[in-house]
Amino acid sequence: MSKAPVRTDKTCLNCRHVVENRFCPNCGQENVSVRKNFYHLFVHFFEDLTHYENAFWRTIKNLITKPGSLTSEYLSGKRMSYLAPIRLYIFISFVTFLSINLLPADSEAVTVDTGKQTKAGKIDVETAKKNAHNLVSDLAKDNKIGKKEADSLKNFIASVRKSDDDISVGFFRDEAKTLEEYDEKIKKMPEAEKPPAIEQMFVRKSIELNNRYTGRELQERFFETFKHNLPKVLFIYMPLFAFILWIFESKKKYYYFDHGIFTLHYFSFLLLMLLLEHLFSWFFFVTGLEGYTAVEVIYSIFVLGLLLYSFYYFFPAHHRFYKTERVITFFKGIFIFMINCFLIILVLTGMALYTFYNIK
Repeated sequence: MSKAPVRTDKTCLNCRHVVENRFCPNCGQENVSVRKNFYHLFVHFFEDLTHYENAFWRTIKNLITKPGSLTSEYLSGKRMSYLAPIRLYIFISFVTFLSINLLPADSEAVTVDTGKQTKAGKIDVETAKKNAHNLVSDLAKDNKIGKKEADSLKNFIASVRKSDDDISVGFFRDEAKTLEEYDEKIKKMPEAEKPPAIEQMFVRKSIELNNRYTGRELQERFFETFKHNLPKVLFIYMPLFAFILWIFESKKKYYYFDHGIFTLHYFSFLLLMLLLEHLFSWFFFVTGLEGYTAVEVIYSIFVLGLLLYSFYYFFPAHHRFYKTERVITFFKGIFIFMINCFLIILVLTGMALYTFYNIK
């Protein structure tokens, strides 16, 4: 409840009902002025944050320290005490992927202005290659190495630079350099030997992109687009994860909705672990501590701990919510993990193909 004075007008701004006290008896809206100065806006923000914090931090605490209990309590009817599962997932997902995009955790993610966007880590490599070429020329000019050795070294440096840019695009690579060459090649092939239509579609896209970008540019565009699509992939995959749980659990005791709530909480936890790992990595990067051996060891132990706990988390969560014996939970959990690993590979492969084909 805000501390703003009550409006003299007794008509609710939301539903036009008569308001005798502070809150409308019809819709519940507070009958205070909607136009406030910056001070009131600032105070209102912290009041909302504090109010939100009560449920939020209680939810986060239970989510991390009591696997499965949050789902059990939410479905038992204790919904005002915790953040709604879908709101929790959206909030954690938003913060996690925003942090990954805004807070660089390594030098590869830092860009500098050199006439075009280039990764900082790559500039030194390119400069070193050019310097190596110039050094060989100077050595040859001073007669410190023979012409044959100089040419050999220059050819080697040139091949390294070429191969560095000439990144293969996998199974869709073809000897044809242009779309016209490829179409001509397909026309000359016997009907029985022609590749499937979908393969031709991706090969054409590969040729088009290779003519438009260097290998490194194509690689960067692909991973940047793929990274931005990951939240969508997770959101699409969650109903499938819940469906697998529905297959293995009692249909009489649990509805698909129950598995969906369990899935939202579980994926929120996984994203929270990813956020902690990234913030930890970012902290060491910005403080310049990442080069020290002791710090690297601490970081490795921390990340290993997060990975092990993330793997372990599913078993007590499943045991606590579905109330199965620990042995059954263990074997069922392993089997569910195997199925999900297979499905995740299929989903990520499909997403990779979709991302590749939609590169502009």
